[in-house]
Amino acid sequence: MGILEGKNILVAGVTMNTSIGYRVAELALAEGANVVVSNFGRAMSLTARVLKKLDPEPPLLELDVTDASHLERLPELLGEHFDHLDGVVHSIAFANPETALGGKFLTTPFADVSTAVQVSAYSMVSLAMACKPMLSTNASIVGLTFDARISWPTYDWMGVSKAALESATRYLARYLGPDGVRCNLVAAGPLDTIAKKAIPGAEEFNTIWEDRAPLGWDSKDSTPTAKAVVALLSDWFPATTGEMVHVDGGLHSTGA
Repeated sequence: MGILEGKNILVAGVTMNTSIGYRVAELALAEGANVVVSNFGRAMSLTARVLKKLDPEPPLLELDVTDASHLERLPELLGEHFDHLDGVVHSIAFANPETALGGKFLTTPFADVSTAVQVSAYSMVSLAMACKPMLSTNASIVGLTFDARISWPTYDWMGVSKAALESATRYLARYLGPDGVRCNLVAAGPLDTIAKKAIPGAEEFNTIWEDRAPLGWDSKDSTPTAKAVVALLSDWFPATTGEMVHVDGGLHSTGA
């Protein structure tokens, strides 16, 4: 019997089998969960293709977290598969690599800053509120971040957006806690996902981790990160909320 046996989980933001969300969905299924996955637009076809590798194959919903109509109809779409939700995984982020990343911090137009913050941070709140009518007592919401307590080379406005995400999660923990809903984040080290490849100069992160992570770090292995997400979705952290769990080989604990 798995640690998510019988739980109903939405994993929002899966595109490729290299996505952290994909590995979360795979492990959640292995731990006994019923899983639904979401994406939107042209990426839906890619998602549908990779989901065929999972057993059982999860249903795929279209969800653009910036579209109010999509958020409004989400409970209805989820209701076709579940009568309640026990967990939500937020694996969603975007910043324009041409203007908001790669050392262009000082010249990024506000329109692109706004998009980055809306998609990468505010969407954690809008997704939680869209799912709220279906959330069970003791439900768990888990998001993914790249430790934004400090600045990183080339990360720029995504770093600011992740800082907003981290703060927003603490406020979600405050306001949803009385309903029994836990809200936490997993801060992963650099993983070779589509999102990372879109960041100019992101290969520098791998060098940093190779040099400094006490436990070492494999940028091609998302399993440790996904295991942490699955653990937080389970009943094994019943009194943990507003937390950011580091899964980065220990780099966050080291100095120069």
